Amino acid sequence: MFFAQDPLQIPVLPDSVPTPKEEWQMMKSLPLDEFINRMVNGIVSLAINLAIAILVFYVGRFIINKIYRIISGILLRRKVDASLSTFILSLVRMLLYFILIVTVIGILGIETSSFIAIFASAGVAIGMALSGTLQNFAGGVLILLLKPYRIGDYIEAQGYAGTVREIQIFHTIISTSDNKQIIIPNGGLSTGSVNNYSRADYRRVDWTVGISYGDNVETARKAILEILDSDDRIVKGTIEDDRDRREALRVEAAIADGTAEADNALPIEKKRSWWYRLFHRKVKNKIKTWQEEQEDKVRMLLPKTDGTAKVFVSSLGDSAVVLTVRAWTRNAEYWAVYFSVNERIYNELPAAGINFPFPQMDVHLNGSLDTAKSN
Repeated sequence: MFFAQDPLQIPVLPDSVPTPKEEWQMMKSLPLDEFINRMVNGIVSLAINLAIAILVFYVGRFIINKIYRIISGILLRRKVDASLSTFILSLVRMLLYFILIVTVIGILGIETSSFIAIFASAGVAIGMALSGTLQNFAGGVLILLLKPYRIGDYIEAQGYAGTVREIQIFHTIISTSDNKQIIIPNGGLSTGSVNNYSRADYRRVDWTVGISYGDNVETARKAILEILDSDDRIVKGTIEDDRDRREALRVEAAIADGTAEADNALPIEKKRSWWYRLFHRKVKNKIKTWQEEQEDKVRMLLPKTDGTAKVFVSSLGDSAVVLTVRAWTRNAEYWAVYFSVNERIYNELPAAGINFPFPQMDVHLNGSLDTAKSN
């Protein structure tokens, strides 16, 4: 038989939550059979919640591993930098495990709001204690996302110059020309100035040549320009025209070797699935076409960079007429061109009648001094 409940009857809630001591006093006042019944119900409820929590933990860990592999595969296919991939995967795994642990704690009946508040308070305290480390961490995130330099670039920062070997979360490791490993914190790199020598594809090479007083400057200029003009690595004309010429030569060589298609000079790819050919490659080609159109618009607005080699008199020194020689070459060939032309200038300019003077000083003796010495 069912009894209708008065809809106006409002359940009376206790004024305050009983403390564990009060609950224990209430349990002691209960009859034995009711006490055992409550204990059994509590144990059964705890066992069920514990079983559900364990099941959720293992299922969640399985899902986290699947998500980790999927993201790792995406980053690998997209050819994302190794440092950025490691950071993203670590961050995703930590975040997912934190959510899983909070969920499991909630299933066990523990108040998660207080747990999160304690965790946030601990995070604030740790953050205040490790402010410098967190600054380096934030700097590492900015470097990995904005990419002011990449692994393999030659940079100069914080008073050091070298090739970037590793970009880690808290610091960057560069290798100097004599193979010293320099560890620089990312905080200063993200807020300070960084000179990246590898960012541009062309660089200007400068030489300083001293010739003797009395030598013909025009003869020296002509001999140096002939040396530069005979080197195919040095730009003749504008940088943009030289870049297009080298790209055309690369395409012709690739087509001749059979490693590229004649229509677009792209590398011959392996056969892909119909979905890749229908969607991925089509979208990729559209994006590439749009980027090329934007680059062409920018190039039309900007004037071309004159890369013609020049030789001019920069100063009149104490012992020599100082000539400055300037030319442009590709970044990858900078040092090879610098040392090669330096050696050729030394070997070939004397054949043109140009002399390299030594530091010298002319001393003029007064006639009265000569008379005093003779007496």
